[in-house]
Amino acid sequence: MPRLRWSTISDLCEHFTSFESAVAEVLDALRPGEVITYGEVAAEAGYPGAHRAVGRFLRDHGGYHWWRVVNSAGRLAPGHEAEQCRLLAAEGVRVSDGRVESWSGQ
Repeated sequence: MPRLRWSTISDLCEHFTSFESAVAEVLDALRPGEVITYGEVAAEAGYPGAHRAVGRFLRDHGGYHWWRVVNSAGRLAPGHEAEQCRLLAAEGVRVSDGRVESWSGQ
């Protein structure tokens, strides 16, 4: 039997809704050092205003670069600030007082 290969994590989940597939595609396109807001993910996925649903998607689906997503004020994920700060710093993103100092959404 031939081995299956997936080009992205979203290929692993055939049962995603159209929203989930669109969000996965936006998240898959993020590169190291890129930071985006929940609202920007929702808008780029074609679902403006669905920022809370993006947060739920990240909570419920592992394998995505969740640390690259911040709230509209640049704040890190509550309860995960230390880990998110460490992961962002490893990608060259500057964080100060629990907030990303600059990113494309500012």
